[in-house]
Amino acid sequence: MNTIKNIQDQESILLKNDIFEHLTTLLDTNHARYRVMEHATGGKSEEVAKIRGTQLGQGAKALVCHVKGNNYRQYILAILPADQQADLAVLAKQAGGNRASLASPKEVSELTRCVFGAIPPFSFHPDLKLIADPLLFERYDELAFNAGSLERSIILNTEDYRRIAMPELIAFRKVINQPDLT
Repeated sequence: MNTIKNIQDQESILLKNDIFEHLTTLLDTNHARYRVMEHATGGKSEEVAKIRGTQLGQGAKALVCHVKGNNYRQYILAILPADQQADLAVLAKQAGGNRASLASPKEVSELTRCVFGAIPPFSFHPDLKLIADPLLFERYDELAFNAGSLERSIILNTEDYRRIAMPELIAFRKVINQPDLT
């Protein structure tokens, strides 16, 4: 029993390193401006931003979604700033479906080879379409995200991310009405 657990742990480490190596090779090949940071595991986006020394809005939150309807079925890797919430109904409509849900942990693992929270904002699977909310590119010069592991982050130039990842841009964040101060 202990041997099986050790093998599973080793496979998990290999997958984390595989995603990280794939990602850094992609960034290096495309002359991206980035840095790697090793850190303790953080639970929430706020905690990880504090550990990284970045603003919460610099975090690139990655959600694996399943969009269906109107003869449309598509897995989507939806990226938005970590200080925002996704509106899955808007995402579904803008992507061509009529409903969206978060993918199951099994689907997330199969499509990204990562656990939830460690998913970088890049799609390396042909069935996983990459979509980003435009706000991701409007506020900060650098994005921060976990790089296949909860203990390793990459801080990447925002324009380099856009150029290399080439996400489809769709506004899908929840718009929260601001109080009228007049």
